[in-house]
Amino acid sequence: MIVGAGGLGSPAALYWPAGVGRLSIADDDHVELSNLQRQIAHTQASLGESKARSACAAARALNPDCQAQPLSTRLSGEALLAAVTEADLVLDCTDRFSSRFAINRACVTSRTPLISGAAIRFSGQLAVFDHADDSPCYACLYGEQGDDEALSCAESGVIAPLVGVIGSFQALEALKWLSARRPSAPRALHLRCAQRRVAPLRAAAGPGLSGVRAALRVPPQRLGRVSAPSQRSTSALSAGR
Repeated sequence: MIVGAGGLGSPAALYWPAGVGRLSIADDDHVELSNLQRQIAHTQASLGESKARSACAAARALNPDCQAQPLSTRLSGEALLAAVTEADLVLDCTDRFSSRFAINRACVTSRTPLISGAAIRFSGQLAVFDHADDSPCYACLYGEQGDDEALSCAESGVIAPLVGVIGSFQALEALKWLSARRPSAPRALHLRCAQRRVAPLRAAAGPGLSGVRAALRVPPQRLGRVSAPSQRSTSALSAGR
């Protein structure tokens, strides 16, 4: 399941169908002219159309055997949890903190693996979380506080090829996961394309952690507090469309 059919969700939707039989794409937004330079699943012919439907059409055009299902209404609460529970894997391609927190909570509750991507300006981040073995989650890494309007692509901009790179990485990790080539531990990468640098975000051992797992009372086996990223890095993970 892909949540968000924008800059990150577009390449993910185009590469992922090569290896899956069923794909759900959720987005309640519609295609606008300003989207086209970075949201490559959509075209001039898609203007005004639901992004979810447009991305599903693009996926089916590449692989007619892929059962691509558009979810064109905003998912929240029980509807989000039901959709996430039904999925084998979730790609978070959204650009709002509130959406990311909600998706993470649904994935933790249903123990559905989550691949999170984000990009803004010249920086991108990718994180893979396996919720089946009580490993750290998105909230363990970034907390559950963030302003949706603090940083967005509309306000701060993003170099268009960067969302393609991060979204393609998300599709790659998804295909690896579904083919059982899974990471041995949760991992996260920070890509600084202006400096041509890729740096891992490492987890350090600690006595416990804050975030969604504590609130949900999930047993803290094999958990450690993730070393806190800088404010700049944390902010960068809010956007992606």
